[in-house]
Parts: sequence; structure tokens; C-alpha cells
Amino acid sequence: MALLINGQRIDDAIVQSEFAEIKSYFERLGNVSCCERDPEFRGYARRNVVARVLLAQEARRVLPASPEAEVDAGVAKLIEQYGGEARFYASTGASPEQMHLVRHDVDTDLRVRRMVEGLCEDVHPSEAQPFEFYEKNLPSFMTAEEVRASHILKAPKRGEDREAAYAALREARKQLQAGADFETLAKALSDKADDHIDLNFFKRGELAEEFELVAFSMEIGEISPVFVSPFGFHLIKLTDRKVSTAKPFDTVRDEVLKLYLDQERQERTRLLVEELQSKAVIEDVEEPSELAAT
Repeated sequence: MALLINGQRIDDAIVQSEFAEIKSYFERLGNVSCCERDPEFRGYARRNVVARVLLAQEARRVLPASPEAEVDAGVAKLIEQYGGEARFYASTGASPEQMHLVRHDVDTDLRVRRMVEGLCEDVHPSEAQPFEFYEKNLPSFMTAEEVRASHILKAPKRGEDREAAYAALREARKQLQAGADFETLAKALSDKADDHIDLNFFKRGELAEEFELVAFSMEIGEISPVFVSPFGFHLIKLTDRKVSTAKPFDTVRDEVLKLYLDQERQERTRLLVEELQSKAVIEDVEEPSELAAT
């Protein structure tokens, strides 16, 4: 079912596309089982589309057209994101004769950005406000936890070799638990003994997920079970850990101020959408209407 927002027709395909993106996001988080939350996600999609259309309508009402040079740059950036003109036309279904419509959309987007940015022109935080924001949102300003590990890798190519590699690492683990020296065993056994024994400190997201799941769950001095990743079989010893700590305020002052203003801008944008929606005429329509606007 299409939407009619202040006389502007929004095809159902736009709402469906927004719904698909929202559902995909929650599926990646593992929070969705089949279609159980579809009505909720369709509600989110409808609200998001309505908000964007109302902001676009208001920006075109209150702001002049963007300079041609800015529109040119915006169009060029859009085409570049698609990988060139040919891919842009193929992916969007547009044609060279329809570029005036693309320029219209780019101009609208530029106006919306200017309008939203302008919502905080009168915001001048006191000296205390950024620090209060920092303390209230301290988890956002923490260093990343890091661990350091030493590593034995066996990367066999054939099935029979994999069984032998697994058995060799199981035996090595028994020796390590009995007090054997890790580096000595690693140099003798590892397929990467030259430069991959001491991995130094690493954060989450820098190594294979399977490796990190094991490493970050260990205690210093602990020997891991033998485990597998796409790179082969692993045996690791955790040798050190840097816990997550708060970054000093003075070192993140600029980041804090930016996030403070971003939050204020988001809140003012939300209030603006609520105001526009209270005045808007929003209808669900089955068929194209004579009121539809381009």
C-alpha cells in the first residue's frame, strides 16, 4: 500500500526496501526468527520513510536550491559510489535523460543536511557540559581491551595429515601443562615458527574470529584447548592482557564535543519531525491518486 504524504506519493516499494534493510540488520544481530517481528519492522520502516519525506519537504520549503557546483559534486560522488556511470545506470534503472531527477534528489539531500546542521547553530556548550556528557557516556570513551598470546599453528593440507596434526597438538598441550617451554615446542612444531609464535598485543577484530573467541576468554598463563579455524589447528598460551580503561577527558575532548552536538542534533531533528508530522496529511492509498506529486 502506497503512502500519500502532503500530496506526495511514496510507492510501497520504498517502504518495503526500508523494511528489508531493518529486518536484515536485526537478523545479523541474531534477534530475529523468521517472521515473528515483521509487523514491528514494517512499523519502523513506515516511520523512517515518513520522517525522511517530511524533512525533505521542509528543507525544500525553507532553503534555497543548492549551488550548481555542490550538486555537480554530489552527483559525481554518487556515480563514483556505484563504480562508474554504467553501473550507476544499471543499478538504479535511471537513464541519461533522467539525470535531472537525480540532480533533484541530490539537491534535496544537500538541503536536508544544511537544515539539520543548522538546528544546532545556537548550541554553545558550557565548559562543564562536555565533561558531564563524558562521564555519563563513559563506556563510549574506553580503550579497547587487548591480549597477548603465543601461538602454535598446524596447517595440514590432506585429511590424514589433519588427524596427525591434531594429535601432535594434543600431545604438545599435555607437555605444556606439565611445564614444558612454549617457545621451544612452538619452534619444533609450528608451521609458522619463524614469525608467528609471539603474536604481540591484539584487539578484537584484528585476527580470525575463532582465534579471538578463545584468546579473549582465557586467563594469563592459561593453555588453550586445541581448536580449529580456517587457517588450521591452533594451540595458544595467553601471556598478557591490557584491560579496557577510560581515556583521559583531555585526550578525547574534541570527540566528546562532536558526540555531544550529534546527540543534540538528533534530538532536535526528532522534535522537528514530530512537529512536521503533527501538521502533515498522511494517507495510505491503494491506487495512484490525482494528488500524487512527482
